[in-house]
Amino acid sequence: MSAEATPAVFRRHRSINRGSSIGLLLVALPVFLLAWLIIFPIFSAVVGTIFVRGPDGATEFSLASYRFFFTDGYSLSNLWVTLWTTAVCGVLLLAIGLPIALYLRFSQGHLAAYVQGLAIFPMFVPSIILAYALIRTIGPNGTVDLLLNSVGLPKLRTPYLTPWGPVIGLVWDNLPLTVLMLTAGLSSVSNSAIEAARDVGAKPLRVFISIILPRMGSSLLVTASFAVLGIFSAFTLPYVLGPASPEMMGPFMQRTFADMNDPLNAMTQAVITFGFCLIFGIFYIRSIARNRETRP
Repeated sequence: MSAEATPAVFRRHRSINRGSSIGLLLVALPVFLLAWLIIFPIFSAVVGTIFVRGPDGATEFSLASYRFFFTDGYSLSNLWVTLWTTAVCGVLLLAIGLPIALYLRFSQGHLAAYVQGLAIFPMFVPSIILAYALIRTIGPNGTVDLLLNSVGLPKLRTPYLTPWGPVIGLVWDNLPLTVLMLTAGLSSVSNSAIEAARDVGAKPLRVFISIILPRMGSSLLVTASFAVLGIFSAFTLPYVLGPASPEMMGPFMQRTFADMNDPLNAMTQAVITFGFCLIFGIFYIRSIARNRETRP
């Protein structure tokens, strides 16, 4: 290397190091907030539920709160109804959101714009407003009952204060994000691949199964993970629309902490809820990592 080229190389390395330092400074604050507001409370909750004060005031290792949760019939029924609601909502979100996303991806014109606006509209409605709107619509003596009564038909059994009440509210509340994520995933499906399949005589169902669906595996997994994470820990809609017993984990934790004044068991319920959500979070992280590895 010549003497004239050496200063230029040093300046290039200096600029690269300066850019790296600026990049680290930009991400330092978000990483600090993540560790302070999320990671630290998680570890604090886990430690606080397994290291508790004994009768003599000394801190000791104990799994009594977890043993109580998994042997208590009421706690297990609340966990089961939460898992059931999450599974039903996840299936309904994909079953409703995927056709809408397919229509928005391959349709143009004013009607597609109106459909997209209607699908995204619930995103801008607060959950509490949505809950009371559903009560006035499908609740006792609501709009549906009044319309049926006006034409001489009997009233329908309302889903309000039943396990299906939170299902309807959570599906409506999470549908916009589901549609947006599925529509973004469909952008990876090229029109040329679909046209080539149609040219060789492929029917719409065959195009969907052989061309579209294989390219949406990661998008479906990410969408399902986000839906599960949001539904499993939901509070407002299950609290307002759901039954008093059994109840989902969100209202159960709040009632245990506030009404029963039992922070240890409430924290244990939170850790167990986090454990179930962590499973789907791992699926999401693995999907993102796999996409980065396969990206050219």
